Formats: sequence, C-alpha cells, structure tokens
Amino acid sequence: MSEEVSAEILTTHILDLAAEGKRLDGRGPDEYRSVSIEPGFVATADGSALARIGDTAVLCGIKLEPGKPFPDTPNAGVLTTNAELVPLSSPVFEPGPPQPGAIEVSRVVDRAIRAAETIDLTRLCVTPSEKSWVCYVDMHALGHAGNLIDTALLSAVSALAHATVPAKRFEVAEADYPLEVRHFPIECTFVRLGDTIAVDPTFDEERAAQGRLTVATDETGQIVAMQKGLVGAFSPDDVKDVARRAFVHGDRLRGLARGGGSA
Repeated sequence: MSEEVSAEILTTHILDLAAEGKRLDGRGPDEYRSVSIEPGFVATADGSALARIGDTAVLCGIKLEPGKPFPDTPNAGVLTTNAELVPLSSPVFEPGPPQPGAIEVSRVVDRAIRAAETIDLTRLCVTPSEKSWVCYVDMHALGHAGNLIDTALLSAVSALAHATVPAKRFEVAEADYPLEVRHFPIECTFVRLGDTIAVDPTFDEERAAQGRLTVATDETGQIVAMQKGLVGAFSPDDVKDVARRAFVHGDRLRGLARGGGSA
C-alpha cells in the first residue's frame, strides 16, 4: 500500500473519530498531552529549557552578548529568535536552508514574545546608540510529534525566565544578574477536524486538519498574538471559543513556564 493511500485512510479514521468526540490517543478534543519543562538543561548557556508536549521536544538556549542597538531603537537592546528543525527530529525535515516550517515557528514565537513585552528591551540598553545587550533565542526541535509552536514557546519563555545576563564576563558590570522577565505568554494551538476543533494536535492530526489556529495569551488576560495556518476556515464563533479555551490552558501552562515541572 502506498504512503499516500495509507495517509488518506488514516485521515478518514481521524475525522471519523473526531465526529464522535474521540482521538487516536484517547484524549478528548480539549485535552493536552503530558507537558513537562526542564529549566537549566544546558549548563553552558546563559539560559535554557527543554520543553516536551507528548513526544514533541524543543530545546531552547539563550545567549546574551554586547552589541550595538539598531539605529531606529537606540535606547533598546536586540532580540533575535531562531528555530532549527533538524532531520534528526523528524523524517519530514531536510538539511539545508531554513524551511517554511522553521521560519513559521520562529516568527510566531518571536511575535508572542515581543507583543507580550516578555522582556523590556530598554533594560538591555547599556549606552544609547552605542552599546546594548543582544539576546539570542535559539530553539532546536529534538522530536516532532505535532504542535511544535506551543512546545517552542514554552521552551523559549522558560529559558528566558531562567537566564542570567553575563555582565561580569563581558566587563559591563561588576556582577552578573538575572534577566528580568515581565510577562509570560503561552501559545495554544487548535486544529479543525471536521466539525470538531481539537487542541494540541499530533503530527497525524496536523496532516488531517482543515485549518490551524494558534492563540497567544498572557497572565493579564490579553490576547497578544494569533496565527492562522493550513487551508481551512474558522467562524467568528469558532475564534471566540478557541480564545476562551486558550485562556484556560494558558493559565495552567504558565506555571510550568515560570518554574518548570510537569502536568
């Protein structure tokens, strides 16, 4: 049996189950897989965290070093976000330049961090127009079993929350100090499976989905970012329902991003 036929049969089965309010792994439409976060996973990084949602795993490392502010933001530091989807994590990824999936993960995570003002970039300015801290947020997919976006942001926010500014190493100050994290955005991704909208899609559910919607919320009760993906539509009522569900899941997952642990 060809791979295309097998995928079509699996998609039909997934949609049939969704119509009954069921999923392949036994979850309900509004249930996440197990979630865990291990802060400080890489001892040599300025901050790091390994986040897992089911069998999806993303490791984020933070690097801070002195640089020069951008001309249009002379009083602010620089934030750079990058995602690496290496072939080791999934056979669907290929070596070479960043693929569209990696670019999307990077941009969606970056948007949530910036829109929520997770860190105050003005606090990273050392000398206006001359010197500031450059904060690199590098995410590496170690396993891809669906829902990379949510996993990536969890790893990034947790890594930032446990990062240290190496001021003494670069002779910027007499001592290192913690990077101040002001807000904790959480992204929750939903997919349409027929008439059912399910949270935290697996890899197979993403391939079967007729639309994907990611909602980022913060602890102040604000929606800070949204991303629509795949081919398919969501009605205004669908979007309202997804947003409501995103707040509920976000409040639960935020505690893990702050301190690590599992749920």
